[in-house]
Amino acid sequence: MSSDFTLTSNASRKIKDRVAKYGVTLGGLMVLVALLLIFFYLLYVVEPIFRSADVKPATDFQLDMPNTTLAIGMEEQTEIGYRFDDKLNAAFFYLRDNPEKSQQIGKVISAQPLLADNKTVSSFATSAPSRSLFAYGFDDGQALVVKPVFSVSFPNNVRHLEANVEYIAGEQPLEVDPKGQALQKLAVERNDDGMLLAAATADGRLIVNYFTAEENFMTGETEWSSAAANIETAPKKIDQISISTNLAHLYVRSVNKLFIYDIRNIDDITLEQSMAVNANGANVTAMSLLSGASSIMIGNSNGTISQWFEILDDNGRHYVNARQFHAPNPIKQIVPEYFRKSFFTVGKQGHLGIFFTTSEAELFNQQIQPESIDNIAISPRSNAVLLQSASQFRLFKVNNEHPEVTWKALWQKVWYEGYPEPTYTWQSTSADDEFESKFSLIPISFGTIKAAFYAMLVAVPISLAAAIYTAYFMSGGMRKTVKPTIEIMEALPTVILGFLAGLWLAPVIESHLPGIVLFLLLTPFMILLSAYGWSRLPERIRQTLREGWDAMLLIPVVLISGYIAFALSPEVELWLFDGNTRGFITNELGISFDQRNSLVVGIAMGFAVIPTIFSIAEDAIFSVPKQLSNGSLALGATPWQTLTKVVLLTASPGIFSAVMMGLGRAVGETMIVLMATGNTPIMDWNIFEGMRTLSANIAVEMPESEVGSSHYRILFLAAFVLFIFTFMFNTVAEFVRQRLREKYSSL
Repeated sequence: MSSDFTLTSNASRKIKDRVAKYGVTLGGLMVLVALLLIFFYLLYVVEPIFRSADVKPATDFQLDMPNTTLAIGMEEQTEIGYRFDDKLNAAFFYLRDNPEKSQQIGKVISAQPLLADNKTVSSFATSAPSRSLFAYGFDDGQALVVKPVFSVSFPNNVRHLEANVEYIAGEQPLEVDPKGQALQKLAVERNDDGMLLAAATADGRLIVNYFTAEENFMTGETEWSSAAANIETAPKKIDQISISTNLAHLYVRSVNKLFIYDIRNIDDITLEQSMAVNANGANVTAMSLLSGASSIMIGNSNGTISQWFEILDDNGRHYVNARQFHAPNPIKQIVPEYFRKSFFTVGKQGHLGIFFTTSEAELFNQQIQPESIDNIAISPRSNAVLLQSASQFRLFKVNNEHPEVTWKALWQKVWYEGYPEPTYTWQSTSADDEFESKFSLIPISFGTIKAAFYAMLVAVPISLAAAIYTAYFMSGGMRKTVKPTIEIMEALPTVILGFLAGLWLAPVIESHLPGIVLFLLLTPFMILLSAYGWSRLPERIRQTLREGWDAMLLIPVVLISGYIAFALSPEVELWLFDGNTRGFITNELGISFDQRNSLVVGIAMGFAVIPTIFSIAEDAIFSVPKQLSNGSLALGATPWQTLTKVVLLTASPGIFSAVMMGLGRAVGETMIVLMATGNTPIMDWNIFEGMRTLSANIAVEMPESEVGSSHYRILFLAAFVLFIFTFMFNTVAEFVRQRLREKYSSL
């Protein structure tokens, strides 16, 4: 009977062991699969940002219009295109087929004259693409400014797109030159306050005329007033004129030289700078302002395109040649995108180039048609380009979603517009659509390392010292209370720690900084002094404290040290720093001081990491076999020698694992860093300045990022980098732990 029971029991145990074995194996495999899925999903989201631009033909058609085309364009959905010619005609035509609406590609919707009177066109100008203004200059010194507009309506629940021409300053031309001379070169730009026209006249003058509109409160009509000025220092030969979108600067090109005028005060126009802008002895063939009008793009006959923008350095404000791009053909035309820092170039024999300035990326550079390109237009969404060669029109689809991203833009220094030199900068968004996004991952990766470093600087000494004392010197009864108490600290939500650190700890440290430093210096001295005093007490008094409960004596010592340090803080501050420690650090030492800084983060995040390191390290030390320590003591070694030569070496794999686990926790921490720092992505080891970490950056910016945008995918790349960080730390930790185990397993 008993043998049957034994056989049944053994069989049941084998089944349970097998189930447990397979269950643990399956669980481990599932964890591995989950990690791999996360890894590949991050790669799946990130991969599109490294694709180059792709240009594919969509359709082509002909427009039988005898006059010379001056400009073409299209509306946002690339459904309707438009054309302005040299005989003051505007025409709109379809770019898509739609049989239900009798819509056919190339079919002219409407063609209308812009003026009833016959005038001779002497010049033509376009504004920045985002403004979509077109100006005709006439031989009598007048100009007409128009804008194509598109309105959507839904009659009978059917979408209807209507195209029309808007007259910016009325249907009658504006008088640009009071002397009535022909406008040979023309530029136009507009902002919320008014409109500016600049023109080179037939008699060799450069005139600037600022128009403002006011509503007549009696009639309700808009009345335009003008203020004109001649620029006496202008060059005699003018090839091209451009105006910045904020109406602050006028750019005048004369052959290979560029003149930049400050026109903010129409009564006091000054020449800011003149410079040669041709590259390597070639001649300038094209000039255009990049989106935002902070950069000037110069094209040359040797195919070189250079970017110029204004910086402020020791030499004052001046324009510099920041970077260059290269195309195989002479540059005929440079066309910027509506809002991004991309630009298209047109060369001879149908050559098209696409470049992005910030990332210094050559996205596309090919011949896409055998005929020469006469006119080019980019869609407002930058997903299509319309080319015109004589009467032939070609529409190309452009896939260029993420031109901002290259390896250099992410990990190397980049020279941004207006910056005196290349820098590592993270600034992903702004209120301006024409803002130059800055996506360097270096500052936030540095911030992650900096936050973890200061946290470990606080946590490692305290937690390891506490683990050693608790496991080796503390009595069993006290250990049963202390160890669970410290471990339960890990359950404290980090959002609470971050809240307390940001709103309570940071102001306390700022107002009592001398006290904090005094506490760090005074506490060790007070502990040593107390230990010496305790050792001098009579034996009968010292024997009243049970062995292993010595740490209880240090609680009042630490509290008294803290009280003394904070009580003396105002006196020390007044004595050494004239009552203003922060002012002394900032003004005398030249060190920046933020209230929410790395010191606050180190203390708060160190407090969060201590339980992790303490628990694992204490278990490793306590698990060292007693026969090892007893044998060492029996051979005459002191308890301290036994600890340092036997116990810590045996437990070193576990201690190292504890430190690396704490480091992994510190690297991935989010809420404490988010709430206890100013979240400034700067690169400085200064303990009195903050930082921005990868995890905090993702938490802050992911809710505001557009799904599928470059910003959105770069945040996933930041998550991937964080994943790699933790993977590397864990791999190194496991490798070192195995080496330590092999080395000291024979003890």
